[in-house]
Amino acid sequence: MKKVLHITIAALFVIAATSCNDLVLNLENSQSLDDEAIWSSETSADNYITASYKTFSDVSQVAESRTKYFDSFSDIMKSTSWDQYNHGYNSTLLSLNGFRTGSAGSLECWDEVYTRIRRANVLLVDMDRYAEGRFDEDWCNVRRAEVRFCRAFSYYRLIRVYGGVVLRTHNSGANGGVDDGSYEEDIHRARMTEAESWQFVLDELQWAAQYLPERWPDSGLGRATKSSAYALMTRIAVHAQQWQVAIDAAEQVYKLGGALAPDYAKVFQVDSDQDNSSELLFALYYLPTTVSHSYDSRNRPVGDTEVYGVSVYAEHVPTGELADMYEFSDGTDFSWSTWSGTHSDPFTDREPRFHATVMFNGCQWESRTIETFDNGTDSFVEFTQSGSTNGHTCTGYYLRKYLQEGSNFVEYGSYQYDAVLRYAEVLLNKAEAYAELDYARYQNEALGALNEVRARVGLPGRTATDAPTRDAFMALLRKERCVELAGEGLRYWDLRRWKLAESVIHGQNAHGVKISDDGAGNYTYEIVECDGGTTRIFLESYYYPSLPTQELSNNKLAVNNPYW
Repeated sequence: MKKVLHITIAALFVIAATSCNDLVLNLENSQSLDDEAIWSSETSADNYITASYKTFSDVSQVAESRTKYFDSFSDIMKSTSWDQYNHGYNSTLLSLNGFRTGSAGSLECWDEVYTRIRRANVLLVDMDRYAEGRFDEDWCNVRRAEVRFCRAFSYYRLIRVYGGVVLRTHNSGANGGVDDGSYEEDIHRARMTEAESWQFVLDELQWAAQYLPERWPDSGLGRATKSSAYALMTRIAVHAQQWQVAIDAAEQVYKLGGALAPDYAKVFQVDSDQDNSSELLFALYYLPTTVSHSYDSRNRPVGDTEVYGVSVYAEHVPTGELADMYEFSDGTDFSWSTWSGTHSDPFTDREPRFHATVMFNGCQWESRTIETFDNGTDSFVEFTQSGSTNGHTCTGYYLRKYLQEGSNFVEYGSYQYDAVLRYAEVLLNKAEAYAELDYARYQNEALGALNEVRARVGLPGRTATDAPTRDAFMALLRKERCVELAGEGLRYWDLRRWKLAESVIHGQNAHGVKISDDGAGNYTYEIVECDGGTTRIFLESYYYPSLPTQELSNNKLAVNNPYW
């Protein structure tokens, strides 16, 4: 007897951790569905196909900010909890048991991601079996391209953690079918090299880009396009150090209409009057009440607890390392030792991205003023290596990016989208690729891409005098990536791929600013360490954590990473 599952979908296509497609995602394979029902129409088939996008919402920086907020593993964001809220950030950074043989700790994703890959593989086989000849060939190829785009992202999730992966596809099994362990020879597979693994992902994205549409009709909001595939190629290519591939893919995004939206802050605002379609190359969309998440309640300043009458926690806050990177509005560097000679306070005359990303003492938020000084509404609470700060900042700052000012998150939940791929990142990837390819030859191109990002926020362009060498340019590029992409989950992976995590993280501390008020509106600023008295740990072995014990036990050909 065939099992039948009735699938429903919102009128607006939405990818979310709580979407109605989860029923499909939780099934092991399509054989537990009535195949004829699934493939009886394009609409019902689409409901099944779009479930592949769940691999993106697994690591959404807005929907999964509690456990997958990767910037808090880095120097630019700080978790305010030791292990409350299921946070593993500080225990990973401040103790030696964050990574161990048989487990990648908080980064562990091997089984989860291979489940996503297997479902994609089964779907591709089912499409050959049921859709071919039933639906238009172009329709089929577009959907295959969507699935392979999602599968490529799944492999990216694995490679950035473990390095080389075991390749399992829809036709790599013993009999040319799904490589799912049904046969002994499928279970035991050696890992590819990291370079081979990245090449597979790039090839998949290149194939997907051929068949994905340039745009979808309104009902396709949130589905991948050619620009999505090329944008993701630029990210993968810089990981793979395939610089020309990154440049060529970035050019394709530009030709397809990629461009920066005028106002940086409004890029992250759902209900703004700005058209962000040229910059948002791929995003996860949500809906009030029905398909929502909890980003606001987990990241708003603690003073909003009293305003809204519900518990609000700032689970992640910007560090001083991030805040101090933002320049003044005229392009001069910020410094705690010199600001007082030329500015009334250290915060108000900073460049637009600072104000769009960081809340600070004295800034306006909704109908009130943020107070992080001693005994203020949003006051600083020292971080300790036990419990949490109860939602208070431990750095003197709160996160502003993605918060929706004035939204009724209490009644409707949070529904801001997650900007997974932006044109600004494409430009920065292109700038880096030009510099790494041959900075002496492509200095103008590298500076041009970098300066396009700076020009959007009114900052003066960098010049050849500022960056006479490749190393000087890369220092500027790395800073620009921090301030442009903060809170979007890329910093930690950047440090790993640059092999800079040891110098930036190991033996270091996060800092913040503790502010005292004399009662007359005069403030004293004290730079403080915010890690509870212990320096951070990032060992060479952390670049490639251990494979899971189960994989090592079951797959006789799987060789673990060095040191483990």
